Order: sequence, then C-alpha cells, then structure tokens
Amino acid sequence: MGNREMEELIPLVNRLQDAFSALGQSCLLELPQIAVVGGQSAGKSSVLENFVGRDFLPRGSGIVTRRPLVLQLVTSKAEYAEFLHCKGRKFTDFDEVRQEIEAETDRVTGMNKGISSIPINLRVYSPHVLNLTLIDLPGITKVPVGDQPQDIEYQIREMIMQFITRENCLILAVTPANTDLANSDALKLAKEVDPQGLRTIGVITKLDLMDEGTDARDVLENKLLPLRRGYVGVVNRSQKDIDGKKDIKAALLAERKFFLSHPGYRHIADRMGTPHLQKVLNQQLTNHIRDTLPSFRSKLQGQLLSIEHEVEAYKNFKPEDPTRKTKALLQMVQQFSVDFEKRIEGSGDQVDTLELSGGAKINRIFHERFPFEIVKMEFNEKELRREISYAIKNIHGIRTGLFTPDMAFEAIVKKQIVKLKGPSLKSVDLVMQELINTVKKCTKKLANFPRLCEETERIVANHIREREGKTKDQVLLLIDIQVSYINTNHEDFIGFANAQQRSSQVHKKSAVGNQGTNLPPSRQIVIRKGWLTINNIGIMKGGSKEYWFVLTAESLSWYKDDEEKEKKYMLPLDNLKVRDVEKSFMSSKHIFALFNTEQRNVYKDYRFLELACDSQEDVDSWKASLLRAGVYPDKSLADNDESGQAENFSMDPQLERQVETIRNLVDSYMSIINKCIRDLIPKTIMHLMINNVKDFINSELLAQLYSSEDQNTLMEESAEQAQRRDEMLRMYQALKEALVIIGDINSATVSTPAPPPVDDSWLQHSRRSPPPSPTNQRRPTLNAPPTRPTSGRGPAPAIPSPGPQSGAPPVPFRPGPLPPFPSNSDAFGAPPQVPSRPTRAPPSVPRCRSMRKALIY
Repeated sequence: MGNREMEELIPLVNRLQDAFSALGQSCLLELPQIAVVGGQSAGKSSVLENFVGRDFLPRGSGIVTRRPLVLQLVTSKAEYAEFLHCKGRKFTDFDEVRQEIEAETDRVTGMNKGISSIPINLRVYSPHVLNLTLIDLPGITKVPVGDQPQDIEYQIREMIMQFITRENCLILAVTPANTDLANSDALKLAKEVDPQGLRTIGVITKLDLMDEGTDARDVLENKLLPLRRGYVGVVNRSQKDIDGKKDIKAALLAERKFFLSHPGYRHIADRMGTPHLQKVLNQQLTNHIRDTLPSFRSKLQGQLLSIEHEVEAYKNFKPEDPTRKTKALLQMVQQFSVDFEKRIEGSGDQVDTLELSGGAKINRIFHERFPFEIVKMEFNEKELRREISYAIKNIHGIRTGLFTPDMAFEAIVKKQIVKLKGPSLKSVDLVMQELINTVKKCTKKLANFPRLCEETERIVANHIREREGKTKDQVLLLIDIQVSYINTNHEDFIGFANAQQRSSQVHKKSAVGNQGTNLPPSRQIVIRKGWLTINNIGIMKGGSKEYWFVLTAESLSWYKDDEEKEKKYMLPLDNLKVRDVEKSFMSSKHIFALFNTEQRNVYKDYRFLELACDSQEDVDSWKASLLRAGVYPDKSLADNDESGQAENFSMDPQLERQVETIRNLVDSYMSIINKCIRDLIPKTIMHLMINNVKDFINSELLAQLYSSEDQNTLMEESAEQAQRRDEMLRMYQALKEALVIIGDINSATVSTPAPPPVDDSWLQHSRRSPPPSPTNQRRPTLNAPPTRPTSGRGPAPAIPSPGPQSGAPPVPFRPGPLPPFPSNSDAFGAPPQVPSRPTRAPPSVPRCRSMRKALIY
C-alpha cells in the first residue's frame, strides 16, 4: 500500500472515529501502537522522528531517552503539541517540545543519567498524521553510569516488556549495521513476545557508518539471519547534520541518494529507506484495520438492529402535534392497565425471577400470613381456661352451680370472635400496601412524562385508600355478624354431650411411638418438604447439621438428604407446639423450636427441638405449614402473672370438669368461625379492593386524568427523554455512516497476506555463540559469511545464494573487501581473490566460526 492509498485511508478511519467521538463514545476500532526497541544510541529516536516528520526528540551521546515517551498522533487542521503534565498549554514550536521533554525527564530522573518507568505523555495534532500511538523507549544498556541502578539492564528490559507484550503493538527492532546482528537484544526481546514474527520488523540503521568495503546486503535481502517480515535499512541524520539544522526533508533526500549510489544496495533501493519503512507500517495498519472490520461491522449491525424499533417511533416525531399527545396518553394508560393486571393476576410472559410480584405477595398474605396471625392471637391456653373459670363463677354468683352454664360458653366465644378483628384489619392493611407498591412499579414506564406519572400514581393511590376504608367497614361487619348470633346447631359443632365425653378421654389418650403407625392415606398427605438445620445439637455430638424434613398431618420426619432413603427420625405431632427462639449473636440463622406441652422430651434427651432457617420468611412459612398440621404457636404467661393470680385459680374437680367442657365447646365453635373468617376475609378484600381497583383503572382512570390537568401539561416529556431521543437519532445516523465508511475502506484498501515463516532459530541460540573479537567490533560480520570458503567444513545452511533477486548482479561482481582492490576493479573471477585470503584469514576466522555456530544452532 503506497502513501497515496494511505492518505485516502486516513480520512476514512478518522471519519469513523469522529462519528463515535461526537456521541461521547470510544470507537471500537483501535489502531496498533508502534514501539521502537533497540540498544543505546542505535538511532531509535531518529527513526521515530522520520516517521512522524518532525524534529522534536532530544539527541546526544550515551543514554538520552531515559523515560518512555508515549506519543499520540491526532488528526487535526492545526499543527501543535500538548503534554499531559502541562494541561491547557499548546506548543507550536517543536524546539520547545524538545526542551520540555528534557526538562520533564530531568525533573523525575535527575541530571545524572537516571532512568524512570513513568512515561511522558505527548499528543501531537497535525493534518498529516493518522490517529496512532508511537512509543520511544530507553535504549538497552548493561553497564550502569551516573545515578543509574546496578540492575539497569533488568529495569530497562521490564520497562520495554510492558509495552511490547501487548498484541496490539508493532515492534520496530532497531539494530545498527556496525554491530553484530546475531547478538541484537532488540531482536531477542521481540522473539520472546512475538514468536511467530508477525509483529516484528527489523530496522538496520547506520549503514553509512560501516567500514569501507563492507555492506549488509545479505541481511537486507533477508538471506542471512532472516526475519519473517524482513529488514528495512535506513540512514539517519548524523550529529553533525543535526547540529547544522539539516531538516528531515533534506535528510530523506540524502538517504535516497545513498541507496541509489551504493553498489551493494542500488538493486534494492526501492525497498530501503524511511519512506519504505512508512509503507511497510502503513500496510500493517491496513491489514489490522481490514482484519478488525468484520467483527466491527457485526457489532455495529447488532447495535443498529437493537435501536431501530425505538428510532422508528422518533423519526416522525412532531412535538406540537396534538393528536400525537392524545394517542400517546391513551397508549400509556392502556399499558399501565395491562401491566397492573398482569402483576396481580399473573402472566406467563416476562416472568420476574428475582422477586415475588404483587399478586404472589397478596396470595401469601391470604393463605399464610392471615391464618398464622389468627392462630397466634387465639391460642393462649392458660389465659383461656382462667377466663372460662371466672365466667362460670361469675354466672353462678353466690350459688354453687350444678350444671355447666350456657352463658359462660357464649361470653367466651364472643370474646374470642371479637379478637379476630385485629388480624383481619391487618390483612387489609398489608394488601393495601402491596397494591400501592404494585402501582409504583407499573408507573415506572411513565417516567418519560413526569406529570402523567405523578398524577396516575396519585389518583390510583387515593382510590385504593378510599376502598381500604370501605373494605375495613365490611370486614368489621362480618365479624359483628358472627358475634350477633351463636349458632350451636351448626352441623360441625360437637354439642354438650360430645364435649363432656371428650373431656373424660383427655387423660386416657396414649402417646404415639416414635416409629409411627399405619395411618390412613388421608393422614399421610405431605404438607411440606425442605431443608432445615437442627440447631441445638452440641459440638461434642457433631454440631448443627442440615437435614431434609418432611411434614405430614401426623408427623415430622427428617432424612439425610432429599432422596429420602435414609430416615434419621420421625417425630409425632401430638402435644407439640411451636415457639420463637431469640437469634444468636454469632449466628445468621433464624430459629424456631418445637416442644411438648406435657413437659416430655421431644427428641432424645432434648426438651426442645430447635430448627433453623436462612431467613425469617422461611420461618414464617414453616410455622404456617405446622399450623396446617395442628401444631400451634405457644404464648406462655409471664411468671409474675402466674404467681400473682395463683390463689384465685384453684379449682375444685366439678369446676374443672365444667371448664374442660366449655373449653371443648369453645374450641369446636371457634374452629367453625375460623374456617368461615379465613374464607370470607380474602374474598371480601378481593371483591371490594383488588377487583374494584382494576375496574377503576380500566374504566375511570383516563377520565380522571383528563379532569385533573390539561393534556399538554400531562404529556410534557422530561428533559432526559428529549435528550435520549436526540441521542438515539444521532446514534442511528452515526451507525449508518460508520457502516458506509467500512464499505469504503474495504473498497479502497487491499490486504496483504503475511509472509511465510522463516528459520529464525538463530534468535533462540545466539546467546551460545562466543563473544565477538575486537576485530569483529570494528569490522562487522554482516557480509563475512559469503566470502568465507566452505571447503572442509560443509556448506553453511543459511548462506547458499539462489541467485540474484530483484535484478541483483551475480555475487562475484560485488566489490571486494580489501583496500588493494578498488570496488570498481576487475574482480569478475576467482583468481584476483586468491592472494587476498592469507591476509584476511586471521581476523575473519573467529568471526565466521562464531557466525556459523549461530547458524548451525
């Protein structure tokens, strides 16, 4: 991809990014970072400057870049720079940018060559750049100088690895041509993080500083020490050029002239130099963009489909159209009515799995909370017997009664019936509160119109409270009706004779064994199953354990697990009652206990069986289930009440029999009343409150809204809704434009396949080669292997020349390396090279052996 194609790609990508930045969102298309890695004074900063096209980085000898420089390029009409640590200040003079980089580096690292991993963040705005991130890293060094730490090599290595380990980072591995390429630290680091070589591009600098008669032709042709993406040679400005203010344009022309005039590089001049390096990087950017586009397009299309239905309603939006407001009001009220009815009556669509809906909570009030409140209120055995004895004595007065008085029974029953008013009114309050909560949840969909939402909630809540009063009046009337006439001829009432007989059999009732009896099927119906923890087993006996409990009408059994194969115990329910247990300070469980009213052990040696649940809601539910099985709550009198009235509670045997008889009669009649009340109260609440509120919403709510306020006031949308509509329309247009731009990018660019893998095992084993000799430091080995005779040692695997590439002349035509033979002499055949071998052998032997070892490994 040439610069012209890249210039066409820049505005397309920037348009794509601008489409999202205008909406305050980040574009999903992230372009790669470019990290420049190399040794100290390898020319990294010069490569980076050439790529940007501006002269702004510090220069000098030794370690100059001592902090990472994260350079963000941003396309803009004006050209200036900004530092993150100098917010609000714009630098238009790039000499000042260089000075600020030097000052900021010294501020953190000091003046004596210290280093720091804290990056300097610089943003350059220019009309000639693509939105990219470039990273200039400190050069790899091994010997600390100045204030540098002893582990300078390790610190710089870790600093570099922080950046190049990212998959979205292209690595420019910079190596000077006048050093041993096989020992390049930059290439070794790149190999560690990019073993496939797909992100690494080799850059050979200082080609103009090689010893006379040597060149890097085999390396640049990727024949010697190959990389998958090959090498690009560049010629940077020298320090003399920089001091002489030679600009980058002139330096690029000089670089081009060097490659065209050099006999070893002129045949590959079109693949060398900074412009070609830019072209290679541009192609990598293009490949990355094209590889990202399919998933990017899918995400955009998904977003477009998700908002298309909502946007369709906004396209023809006319704020001042009165018919629009009327239609919207009708739709809102209708939707509110449907939502309310679904929450009360239940619905198969859009089932809430996180919490109970209003109808489900009301159902629990009717069938769990209300019956439990009745029984908890009613059964206070000692108090009831005391009241019966007082009633009998007060009716007889001064005389001793021979018969059980009917008036005592009637007085006690009426008093017990009146006590039902409390639980009944409480159930009305609970249902009313659930209805109001349901209304609030349903009005959330009207939040786009604040006044409509507020008025709807107010009108419906007022109607619910109005119906609450009428429902309570009806509930009290039902209870008063029951008090007004005690029907002792009811078919389920046991009568006087049966009550006397039952009282005589009280003490003859035998306890049921632990192994249970052969119960009829009607008594074996399972009421409830679930996990409970037996809480009062001591630590020495195994501590609290969780078991699977099964409650029937006759017994409570528990098993090892819910497969119900291994039964642990079966507890008969006769003479059992349930009581609350105070929650332990160290426990998060909620506890209730079962005990025997005859002061017997309930389970093994325990008088109480403490059972624990995870929540109070589970405790209440188990209590309601036990109530169905006949296990009632206990409300014992305080000790002081018992002692204070003990002298008044002594009964003779005849009075005791009368109390027991009336107690049985009261129990029988109250069971009839309880059945009736438990059936009528929910029906009354349902008719007078719930159904009435539903009818009101369906038929009268709209008229009430019209009469409460002006339609225009009701349908004034909130500022958030207007903002959302504008954002949705902008988002819709941005998504459509982005999809068009993606199509333009696909048609304007061409993807280049990755080059095939090469044998780069030399990078893994180059550490094993012996250190280069001093001659090797002076005269690099980049071109030594082709001139080394191979007889007696076998052919070197990486050296054979398949022939000239890209119009290259034959190898013998290359200029000889010895000064006695000029580069343009007739060195066409082998005879002129024979005398040169003895003079060149000593310095080249260790060098070639080192190189061959690297290649063989």
